Amino acid sequence: MAAELVGGAFLSSFLNVLFDRLSDPAIINMMRGKKVDQKLLQRLKTILNVVEAVLNDAEKKQITDSAVKRWLEDLQDAVYDADDLLDEVATKAATQRDPPGNFLSRLINLQDREMVARIEEIIARLDDIAKHKDILGLEKISVKNMSGRIESTSLVQKSDVFVGRDQDREDIVKLLLDDASDAELSVIPIWGMGGIGKTTLAKRVFNDDRVQQKFDVNAWVCVGEEFDVLKVAKAVIEEITSGPCGMNSLNSAQQHLRSKLTGKKFLVVLDDMWSNRYSTWENFLVPFKCGSEGGKILVTTRDERIAKMVKSFHCQAHNLSALNDEDCWAVFANHAFLSGERLAFEKVGREIVKKCKGLPLAAQTLGSLLRSKDNERDWNNVLNSEIWEFSEEQIQILPALRIEGFLQRPKAGSTLEEVGYEYFDELASRSFFQPSYNPYSNSFVMHDLMHDLATFYGEKFYFRTFEVKNVLKHDAKTRHLSYVLGNNNSISNIQEVCDSLRHARTLLQINLYTHHGLSEGILDPCQLLEQLKCFRVLSFKFFSREEGLLHDSIGELIHLRYLDLSFTPVMTLPESLGNLYNLQTLKLRHCRNLKKLPTNLQNLVNLRHLDTQHTLLEEMPKGMSKLQDLQFLSYYMVGKREENGVGELGELAHLHGSLSIQKLENVKNSGEASNARMDEKIHLDTLYLSWSSFEESEVCDSQTEKDVLDKLHPHKKLKELGIFGYRGTMFPDWLGHSSYHNMTNLWLVGCKNCWVVPSLGQLPSLMELMLQGFDMVKKIGAEFYKADGTHHHHQVTPFPSLKTLKIERMPCWEEWESYECDDDDHAPFPQLEKLMIYNCPKLRGDLPTFLPSLKDLWIEGCSELGCYLPRAPIIRELRIHGKQEARMRELSLSMLETLIINGEEQVEYVFDAMTHTQPTSHTFLHISNCSSVVSFAGDSLPPSLQHLYI
Repeated sequence: MAAELVGGAFLSSFLNVLFDRLSDPAIINMMRGKKVDQKLLQRLKTILNVVEAVLNDAEKKQITDSAVKRWLEDLQDAVYDADDLLDEVATKAATQRDPPGNFLSRLINLQDREMVARIEEIIARLDDIAKHKDILGLEKISVKNMSGRIESTSLVQKSDVFVGRDQDREDIVKLLLDDASDAELSVIPIWGMGGIGKTTLAKRVFNDDRVQQKFDVNAWVCVGEEFDVLKVAKAVIEEITSGPCGMNSLNSAQQHLRSKLTGKKFLVVLDDMWSNRYSTWENFLVPFKCGSEGGKILVTTRDERIAKMVKSFHCQAHNLSALNDEDCWAVFANHAFLSGERLAFEKVGREIVKKCKGLPLAAQTLGSLLRSKDNERDWNNVLNSEIWEFSEEQIQILPALRIEGFLQRPKAGSTLEEVGYEYFDELASRSFFQPSYNPYSNSFVMHDLMHDLATFYGEKFYFRTFEVKNVLKHDAKTRHLSYVLGNNNSISNIQEVCDSLRHARTLLQINLYTHHGLSEGILDPCQLLEQLKCFRVLSFKFFSREEGLLHDSIGELIHLRYLDLSFTPVMTLPESLGNLYNLQTLKLRHCRNLKKLPTNLQNLVNLRHLDTQHTLLEEMPKGMSKLQDLQFLSYYMVGKREENGVGELGELAHLHGSLSIQKLENVKNSGEASNARMDEKIHLDTLYLSWSSFEESEVCDSQTEKDVLDKLHPHKKLKELGIFGYRGTMFPDWLGHSSYHNMTNLWLVGCKNCWVVPSLGQLPSLMELMLQGFDMVKKIGAEFYKADGTHHHHQVTPFPSLKTLKIERMPCWEEWESYECDDDDHAPFPQLEKLMIYNCPKLRGDLPTFLPSLKDLWIEGCSELGCYLPRAPIIRELRIHGKQEARMRELSLSMLETLIINGEEQVEYVFDAMTHTQPTSHTFLHISNCSSVVSFAGDSLPPSLQHLYI
C-alpha cells in the first residue's frame, strides 16, 4: 500500500508553497540590492524545479528502494530548512522598520549578510541532493502513471473466499431484482474504505445466477481516477458488443449505446469511481435514461459524497463495514494455506488478523505473503512489522490534501478555515479518518492500518517520546514532537535530545484527559523555548507549572502559528508575545488566573483564532480593531475607553461561530453601540450580550439602556441569542421579530428591571426558550404570544416550533394569561415537549390549557399555584415539588413513565387521577412530604411499576 502522506506527494505540495514564497514581492524587494539580489532566489527556484520533476518517480520507487526513500527524506529535510529560512525572510520583510541610526543600520545589514550566507548553504545542499537523482535513475513521469493500480474484472475465481458478506449480497441482489423500480433507471452505490471488499462484493452480485437471468445486457467497467464520459461509454459498448468500439465522437457513442439498450433490461457495474463532478455524471447517464426499461447501474467507490451524488432518489447508498474477526480469519487462513503442520502458526496468525481490523484485503494479502513461509520467525516478523505494504491498493489522496501544515490559498469569498473543513471532509469521505464509535465524543479516528502507514512513512520526522524506550533512536531530522501529560519519562526524553531538535516545528501534548500535573524540574518550558526557535505549533495545555510558564523568549519564536496554553495556571503573558507576527491561533481557555492580555496584542495582525473562555480578563487591550483577520473571538470585555470600547468590534467583520460581549454597562450611548456594527457580522451563529451585576441603588437610564441594546441588534440569520443582566425596563422591537427566522435558542436571564416579557411567539424556528430572573414582571399576557396582543383567526400559531420552555426565579410573577383561540389546532406551543417552572412563589395561574406534544412537566417552588395542569395526552414524566396545589384535570396518565410528587395535596390529586386512568408504562413512582397516611389498593398500582419510593 503506497502512502502519499509523506515523501514525494508531500514534497510536491511543499515545493509549491516554496515557489509561492519565492514569488513574494516582499521577499524580492528585501533581497534587491543585497549581495546577490534576485539571482540567488532564482537559483534556488531552479534547483527546486529540478527535484520536483522527478518526485513522482521517486514516490513510486521508494516502496521497494530504500535508497530512494532515504533520498526523499534528505530532500524533505532540506526543504524544511529552506522553508524556515524563507519564512524568516518573509517575516522580516513584513515587520522591519527603517532604522533610526547608523548602528542599527549596520546591524541589520550584518543580519542580512548572514541570511544570504544561509541561503547559499541551503542551495549547495539542495544542489548536491539534486545531483543524486541521476545516480538513483529517477526520471520524470506523469501523475497518470503513478498509481500502479490493476484494472478489476468481473471474473470470480473458485479459490476466492467470500465470507461475512452474505447479507450484503442479498440486500443488493434484492434491489437489483426489484420490479417496482423498473420504470426508471436505478443507480445503487456501494461505498467504503480501500480494501474493505467493495469490488469482491460487486463481483459476487454481478455473477449471481438470479441477477444474470434477470438482465438481458450485462457490462463491467473499471472506471479509475479519471472519469472520461466518452471513454467509459465506449467501454460499456465494447462490453455489450464483445468487440472494439472505434467511435471518437461522444454523440455517436451515446446514440449507439442508446440503441443497444432501448427496450432491454441492463445491468452496468462501474467499479472504483473517483470523480465527484456532477455535470460529468449527468452527461454520462443520458443514453441510459433514454433507453431504460428496468436498467440498473451498480457503482463502487471509496467516497461517501460520490455515493450520495450517484444514488437514485429511491435507493440508499450501501456502506460496507469491516468484517468481524472470525470472517477475517477465514480469509487469512484460506490464503495462508493454514492446514497440517502449519496449524501450529494459528496463534500468531490470529494476532496478525487482529491488526487487519476487519479489512479483507489486508487479510488476503498477508495470508498470501505467509503462504510460502514455514518458519514461525517469519510470521512473528510480520506481526511485529511497523508497516504492511499492499501494492495493489494505494491511498489516493488529492494533492491539496497531502499538505502537512499548509492550506492552499482560498478562492475569493472563502476562508482558510473553510478550505481546511473541505480538506477534512474530503479525507473523511475517503475513510482516511473515520467517525469514532464513542457516543460521548463527536470525534474521528484513523484505521489502525492507516495509522501504521503514516507512522512508517513519517518515522524520521515524528518523535513520540512516550513510545520510544531509547531516546537515541530519534533522528536529527525530527520536526514534530509529542509528549504525554503526567509521564515524566515522556517529558525528560525531550530534554535529553533537545540539542539535536533545534529545527523542531511541533510540540503537542496528547492524552488531554489525564489530569495529572508534571513534577517540578522535569521540564523547564523557558529553557525549551530558548533552545528551540523553529516552533510553529506549541501546546502546553494542562501544563501545571505555577509560575513562569512563559517569559520574554517566547517573542523570538517568529515562526509560531499556533499556541495553546489552555487549562494552565498562567497569570500573565509576556509583552514579547506581541512580536509573534505569524501567530494565527492563541488558545487561553480555562486560564482561570489570567486577568490581562498583552497591551500590544494589536500587533498580531495575522491572528485568526483567540479563545479566552473561562478566564478572568477584566478588559481587552486597546486596538483590537487592527486584528481584521480574526475568524473566532470567544469573549470581548468592553472597556471604559474608546480604544478598547465596544466600537473596536466594528472592524472585525469576519467573526464566525460564537461571540460573547461582556461588561456592556461600559457602553455610554447608542452611538458607541452602533459602531460595533453587529448587524454586519453575518457569519456569527451565536451571540451573548452580557451586563455585569449591578447594585439596587445604581440608577440606570432606561431609555439609554434600550437604545444601546437596539443598536446591538444582530443579523437576521442568527441561530442562538443570550441576553444576560440587561438593565432596561423594556426590550427593543427587534427582539422576537419574525424576521429572525433561523433563531432556535433564546436565553433571557437576569433582566431585573424589565416589567414585561418581550413578544416572542412569532419566532418561527424557536426551539428552546429560557426566561429567568425577571424580578419586576407580574403578568405574562397576550403580548407574549403576539406583539399587538390581539387574537386573529388567520394569525400564525404562536411558538410553532418551541420544544423546551424554562421559566425560573420570577419572584413577582402572579398570572400567566391564557391565549384565546377557537380550537386546539391554533393553540400555542403545538410542539412543546418540556415545560419547567421553578421558584415562582406568587404564580397562581393559568398554565396553558392544551399541550399536545408535552412529555415532561416539572413544577417546583410555586407554592401558590392552584390551577389545573395542562391537558397532555402523551406526557411521560411529571415532577411536582412543594406546597403548590396544581390539580389534574383530564391529564392522561396512561403513558406516564416517571412520577415524582412532593406534598400531601398532590398525592391526593395523583391517586384520584390514577383511579380514572391507570398508567400502563409506569416504571418510577416517588412520593415524599405527605404527612397523612397514604393508602391504596395493591391492584391499583400499574403492573409495569419497577421502582416505588414513599
